[in-house]
Amino acid sequence: MPKKKPLKGKPEVHKDLDGLDFTINAFGEIKSSMDLDKLNKFLDEHVEDKKLLKKDKKKKPK
Repeated sequence: MPKKKPLKGKPEVHKDLDGLDFTINAFGEIKSSMDLDKLNKFLDEHVEDKKLLKKDKKKKPK
């Protein structure tokens, strides 16, 4: 199998996440250019949690 070619340029992101960059150092630690609390707040506002939706459907009687 041929090796994958690295993508050139940066991917398009939401304007609130502009400048977000993740790197992995030699110890395997994930480093982010953005505060994780800010990232979590963004995700809470813009992404629905699929696990919570499944639990809500199970609780509702038919």
